[in-house]
Amino acid sequence: MPAYDSAVVVPTPDTHPPHFGGCPLQAIVRRLEERIPLAVRVDLCSLDLRHRADEALTENVSSHGARVVSSNPWKLRDRLNLWCLRGHFRARARVVYCEPLGPASFAIGLQLLACAGEWK
Repeated sequence: MPAYDSAVVVPTPDTHPPHFGGCPLQAIVRRLEERIPLAVRVDLCSLDLRHRADEALTENVSSHGARVVSSNPWKLRDRLNLWCLRGHFRARARVVYCEPLGPASFAIGLQLLACAGEWK
């Protein structure tokens, strides 16, 4: 999931075309950093001890987020620990989206809250 600028821009007729929707509270957000395509196996482990660890594969990463593909769905706002199975990267993360890709495949957007190490 992308990292977003915290600034909220309120659209005006001068800055946005009429097809924008005209909702004055609708925020315009942009990605703060580029994602790096990277396929790395990771373990996802919920902070709720009732859930078992789940192995996933990253699609792309940045210093503030990652998109991973898992065989299990995760709930929005779930908090989890992420461990890179190769290398020393680990992070505390929060689920920002979960999209079905197929019968047993889900794309999960993670916001990385605290990280240690580097992606390898």
